Amino acid sequence: MQKIAIIDYGIGNLYSVSKALEQVAGPQDRVITTSRPEAIASCDRVVFPGQGAAKDCMQALRTHGLEETVMEAARNKPFLGICMGMQVLMTKSEENQGTGCLAFYEGDVKYFGNHVSVGAGEDRYKVPHMGWNAVRQDQAHPLWAGIDQGSYFYFVHSYFVHCTDPALVAGTTEYGLPFTSAIAKDNVFALQCHPEKSAASGLRLLQNFVHWDGESRIH
Repeated sequence: MQKIAIIDYGIGNLYSVSKALEQVAGPQDRVITTSRPEAIASCDRVVFPGQGAAKDCMQALRTHGLEETVMEAARNKPFLGICMGMQVLMTKSEENQGTGCLAFYEGDVKYFGNHVSVGAGEDRYKVPHMGWNAVRQDQAHPLWAGIDQGSYFYFVHSYFVHCTDPALVAGTTEYGLPFTSAIAKDNVFALQCHPEKSAASGLRLLQNFVHWDGESRIH
């Protein structure tokens, strides 16, 4: 039996994440959605979801007293960041005229509209990037187990991560330019896409997370 915490800081579609995790977890596993630091600390693994604006996300974390709780979980437990839960692990975001983030990793979060052509026409890209897109697996990782190279995942975002350290990049997706769609280091794995909305590939990734030892294997 294990406990899996979904961090609730008032932002994100937590219901769909919870239901997807319950679907792939073992019969004795317990999935909880909580904003209580002590409850998160008592869990075996942690999911950090999110959506919306970086400034709102950071303010919500401060309001709930969860900044250090997130950092502690990312240092010590199998940790899965989803969408905004990936972006705010970086140093800063261009969103809201510049927003400082958790700085767990060095890197910036950049606005698509400043880097790709946007508007009408065949050669232009809409912002936000919304819908299904392929993820190229750039490094072997237990969370990719059973997921074909180039599998499609569901995205909804206007900003993308640029890592200072290229060794962090675990997945890349093309949308007007190649951008980092997954990062991984030690016990942390994070994605720009939404695995809970990504059909069989997303469920397999969540299942892999539920059984990941936080190091090098699925058990």
